[in-house]
Amino acid sequence: MAKLAIRADRGASEGSRFPAHSIDGLAGTSFKHEHITSILEEQADKRGFFEVHAENYMGEGGPPHAALARIRQDYPVSLHGVCMSIGGPQPLDKAHLDRFARLIERYEPALVSEHLAWSTHATTYYNDLLPLPYTEATLRRVADHIDEVQETIGRPILLENPSTYLLFKESTMSETAFIGELVRRTDCGLLLDVNNVFVSATNHGFSALDYLADYPLEHVGEIHLAGHAEQEDDEGELLLIDSHDGPVADAVWTLFDIVIGRCGPIPTLIEWDSAIPHWPVLKAEAVAAQAILDRHAGAFLREKSHARG
Repeated sequence: MAKLAIRADRGASEGSRFPAHSIDGLAGTSFKHEHITSILEEQADKRGFFEVHAENYMGEGGPPHAALARIRQDYPVSLHGVCMSIGGPQPLDKAHLDRFARLIERYEPALVSEHLAWSTHATTYYNDLLPLPYTEATLRRVADHIDEVQETIGRPILLENPSTYLLFKESTMSETAFIGELVRRTDCGLLLDVNNVFVSATNHGFSALDYLADYPLEHVGEIHLAGHAEQEDDEGELLLIDSHDGPVADAVWTLFDIVIGRCGPIPTLIEWDSAIPHWPVLKAEAVAAQAILDRHAGAFLREKSHARG
């Protein structure tokens, strides 16, 4: 498969109306409009970044764009797509992809990401990110979709690992092998959702640490952390749901610490999309993530110093 020469710059383009902001080593949060006043009042503390769902900004104007444009003046922005249906069996929606590309041009996000999932059938969009079988046929289709997205937007995307609640008998490879092969074929990057790893590992009874040992961590450009909910399945067994409606669980913080210890301070996003708390509660989660990033950043700097010495 032919490789695309893709722009990898993270700064604002020449003539941009937005300043360039570094995102390296930062923790951020989902941007919620109800928090904008509190965010703007924090004039002394502008560290961090914000992530938005692309589909919430595909109109041409109005209050959502006014709020995001104001935030973009002071902070880096990460653009996270939820409806591209990259894993779906049908062709990508070109009108949706064009709107996605225009949004990237408009706000010049530091990072752009999408999900390894499908969410459409014919003209119907589902409010779910559905799993897919890990087969060679699926691999070819998803790789083609990633190539189409990257060629359209002129830059690499980060592909997010899913949270899953079922497995397919027809799968012929592991999720980590499937993701690794997608990176090899398309040169995309990865968004590692640590909560998704923990949710899937608990639901299917495998080791989250073994999953991370097999995962191509060297290609991770962003990390997601989120809360999950506990339920019971039809047999009364524990079932975790990737709910984004509460604080990050202790076990997920532990896995995150392990990942950052291996990879260094990767930009990390706290997702909290329902039962949204007051800004100080959400910010405290980002502060906790930033503390872990900073601690490991110091360790990585010391290692580099010793290596040079």
